[in-house]
Amino acid sequence: MSEHNSPADSHGPITRVGAPSSSAHDHDGDHGHGDGHGDSHESHGGIGQYLAVFAALCVLTTMSFLTYSSVWPWRDEPHVGWAFMMAVSCTKAMLVVLFFMHVLWEANWKYVLTIPAAMMAIFLALMLVPDVGMRNRMAAQERVLHMARPADLRLMERAAAESQVLADPSAH
Repeated sequence: MSEHNSPADSHGPITRVGAPSSSAHDHDGDHGHGDGHGDSHESHGGIGQYLAVFAALCVLTTMSFLTYSSVWPWRDEPHVGWAFMMAVSCTKAMLVVLFFMHVLWEANWKYVLTIPAAMMAIFLALMLVPDVGMRNRMAAQERVLHMARPADLRLMERAAAESQVLADPSAH
């Protein structure tokens, strides 16, 4: 086990002279390792945990893909699909950050960095809501003339349906 004695192999700052840093439970001495490194590689879960996270990411990706298939029960309500896909995307991002970026095993200072950053991101997004909601209030006349409206969308849908009927007369 002497291959782990190098400070370059450790996962953090050197906390004692002559010994690489290790997790808090390795200082007990009940592991029987003479090098002080203990089982820090196993404390990260090992390959099985990474494969389980990969499988979860594959399942979540499949779930978000199915929102555009015929098995999705809320096909007529796109907002439900968008909300579902956002929840799936946030879950996937959380899994990647926690496991593949090793944030799960970091010290408690991770909260000092992530909580203020998350609060600032939410604050900035909320501060942009009025700008997005009122973006057409002060628009130039030329832009207003060429702006898409809900009535235009209904017109285009009706035209597409009529063109299908004309292209396939046996359909009716």
